[in-house]
Amino acid sequence: MTTRTSQLTKEELKVYILIFCASVDSDATEDEMNLIKSKTTPDTFNKMLKAFSAHSEQESIDKIEECIHIHEFTEMELAEFRQEIYKLFLTDSKFHRKEQSLDRILDNILY
Repeated sequence: MTTRTSQLTKEELKVYILIFCASVDSDATEDEMNLIKSKTTPDTFNKMLKAFSAHSEQESIDKIEECIHIHEFTEMELAEFRQEIYKLFLTDSKFHRKEQSLDRILDNILY
């Protein structure tokens, strides 16, 4: 029997993904976290940070994949969200190999 992970709202899912993106290179900087915080409420940020911290990398990918299919994102929403992800990746002026790998994984999940 498969158990479903708890469903996230669109906003929560976006914040969860951004936290994952900031953390993928094992070096979530203060600038990256501040950028994410600026896009949501403190409660949502803290809730998603706590949820993300409880998951392994594979569990996070599985959760994202499951939740992304629940919400119907428009092409415009996805394009805007991808811009936010790239801005986050480039906050430290480097596009690390792990970030590039996650970027490809997210492309496959989101599109």
